[in-house]
Amino acid sequence: MTKETNNMVNEEMEEKQNLQEENTTAEGAVETEENQPEVEVNPLEEKLQEIKLLKEQLEAADNRYLRLQADFDNFRRRTRLEQEASEKYRAQKLATDLLPALDNFERAMQMEAENEQTKSLLQGMEMVYRSLVDALKKEGVEPIEAVGKEFDPHQHHAVMQGEDSNFGSNVVIDEFQKGYLLKDRVIRPSMVKVNL
Repeated sequence: MTKETNNMVNEEMEEKQNLQEENTTAEGAVETEENQPEVEVNPLEEKLQEIKLLKEQLEAADNRYLRLQADFDNFRRRTRLEQEASEKYRAQKLATDLLPALDNFERAMQMEAENEQTKSLLQGMEMVYRSLVDALKKEGVEPIEAVGKEFDPHQHHAVMQGEDSNFGSNVVIDEFQKGYLLKDRVIRPSMVKVNL
């Protein structure tokens, strides 16, 4: 009996040991599985994600490029328009400075000539006046027509009102100082009297 009992005890111990080894192996396997991610990453999916990212970066770079190109085109257009305006109105400063001289010539030419010497002086002044007016015309400076025209606040500066039955309402009846245009820009409005 002792031998049989010993064998049985040995067998039981071996079974317990085998069970413990299996449990240890199973626990180790579980621990290893816990340390590693359950989902394996497919190399094809990685490449597709990388391609998608590169496409987004390329699209963003294209958008930046197109915006820069549009900004540059706008800058070029603005610069061209500024140069054209500068060229178109280059004579404005000179014309503005010469207008008081023209006014003085016009007032001087309204004098009555009492003798031949005064007449020849007035003729010389008129020639100088005409050459100034012609030079300004070549640059695009023209007088604004006022008397008999309807009052335009963009071209006329009303300093008085009056009543004249020969003119309609809101019509310029007298001009105190000539106004001038440089091409399409008013460089000095006319000082006028307007009919009520």
